[in-house]
Amino acid sequence: MYDNDLSGVVQSDRAHVWHHLMQHRAFDTKDPRIIVEGRGMRVWDQHGTEFLDAVSGGVWTVNVGYGRESIGDAIRDQVVKMNYFAGSAGSVPGAIFAENLIAKMPGMSRVYYTNSGSEANEKAFKMVRQIAHKRYGGKKTKILFRERDYHGTTIGALSACGQEQRVAQYGPFAPGFVQVPHCLEYRAQWDLSGEAYGQRAADAIEEVILREGPDTVGALCLEPVTAGGGVIVPPKGYWERVQEICKKYDVLLHIDEVVCGVGRTGEWFGYQNYGVTPDMVTMAKGVASGYAAIACLVTTEDVFDQFRSDASDPLDHFRDISTFGGCTAGPAAAIENMRIIEDEGLLANTREMGARLMAGLEGLKEKHACVGDVRGLGLFAGAELVADRKTKEPMAEGLVQQVVGACDRRGVLIGMTNRSIPGFNNTLCLSPALISTADDIDRIVDTIDSAIAEVVTAA
Repeated sequence: MYDNDLSGVVQSDRAHVWHHLMQHRAFDTKDPRIIVEGRGMRVWDQHGTEFLDAVSGGVWTVNVGYGRESIGDAIRDQVVKMNYFAGSAGSVPGAIFAENLIAKMPGMSRVYYTNSGSEANEKAFKMVRQIAHKRYGGKKTKILFRERDYHGTTIGALSACGQEQRVAQYGPFAPGFVQVPHCLEYRAQWDLSGEAYGQRAADAIEEVILREGPDTVGALCLEPVTAGGGVIVPPKGYWERVQEICKKYDVLLHIDEVVCGVGRTGEWFGYQNYGVTPDMVTMAKGVASGYAAIACLVTTEDVFDQFRSDASDPLDHFRDISTFGGCTAGPAAAIENMRIIEDEGLLANTREMGARLMAGLEGLKEKHACVGDVRGLGLFAGAELVADRKTKEPMAEGLVQQVVGACDRRGVLIGMTNRSIPGFNNTLCLSPALISTADDIDRIVDTIDSAIAEVVTAA
C-alpha cells in the first residue's frame, strides 16, 4: 500500500518520539510501528501490512473511518481563511457547530470549546468549585466519581479516576474527590441481579452522599458506559435512580461522553439511551473523529446563568482559558463529521452492526469457557476473559495480551483493559468505526475466536 522507504522515519521515531502507554524497552529489540495510511476501516503500517482496525484509532476515536476527504477539505478551507483566534471572540464554524450540537442535546444550551477530554473535564470540575463558592458559601465542593471510571490524564482528572493502576505514582491528588462503587453486575458487590442490582448500585451513591454530607457534594461525574474500566453497561434501573438522587440532593450530574459520545452507542450520546437529563456533558474523541483536536463542555442554561449573575463583581464570570479551544479546524471538522453521520445513517448502522457484534460475542461465550461475560452497547463492546468460569477468576493479564497479539498477527487490531485495575485487566475491548459492515464484524469475531483457541490451547 505504501511504497516509500520509511527506514529513516522509523529510526527518527525510535530516537526521539516518546510514545503513549509504552515501555520503551520494547523498542530495544523491535521497531516501533508507524501507521502511514488509513482508508475506511483499514490502516497500513511502514511495511505495507494491512490491518482491520476494531478500536477506531486505538482509543475509540475515528468514528467515521479513515480517509474522509470532505473533512480534510473542510479543515483546509477553514484554516486558510481563519485558523485561530482566542476563545474570547467567536468563529464561524464555532457558532455553527455549537448550534448543530445543541440541536442533538435537548435540555442543553451552551458549548465551551477546549482541546482534549481531560481538559474538558477539568473545566467542569472548576465550574463545580466556582458554583460552590458563588452559591453555597464554598461548601458544595466535593465531586463524586465511580470506581472503574476514567476521566483523563491531568492531575485534576486523575483525582477523579477509579482505576488504581492509572493513578499509581502520580499523587498526591487534589482534595475533595470521593469514589462511589462500580455497577458491574458480573462482579456484583451484592447478591442481586438485573434491575434490583442496578438500583442497589445507584443507592450506594446516595449512601456516599449521606456519609460525606449532602451540603458538601457539588457534582457526580460518571461515564454513561464505563470504557477503559471494562466496558461496563449499567443495569436497568441504574440511571433512573442516579438522576433521582442527584435531584434530591441538589448535586450536578456531569456525564463524561468522551468515549461514548457522537454515535458510539447508537444514539448521539450515551446518556440518551437512558432518558436522563444531565447538567454537564463533556466530549472529545468522536466529535471530529480524530481529524482535528476538539473537545467540548456542554451545559444547561441554568449552569451558564450562574456565571453571569453580577456584572459588578470582577470574579463572577468563569475565569478560564483554553488556548487551542480557539482553533477553527476542530469545529470545521466536527460540522462535516456530524453531517456524515446523519447523511450516511450511521446511528442506525451502529445499532444494527452493534447487535451483530454482540450476537457474535455471545457465540464466543457459548464456544469458549474462558469467555466469562460479554457486554456492550452499539459498536462498543467488551468480552471479559476468565481462568475459571465458575469462580470468575480473571484470566492472567499476560494471556489476555497474547490474545490481543494473536489478533494482531491475523491482521485485526483490538484493545484490552490495560494496566488499569489490579487483577482485572482481563477484558477485550472493541470499538470499530460506525461505518462497520457485516463482513467487518464477522471478521473481528472470527479472528477473536481463532486467537482465543490458539492462546488457550498453548496455555
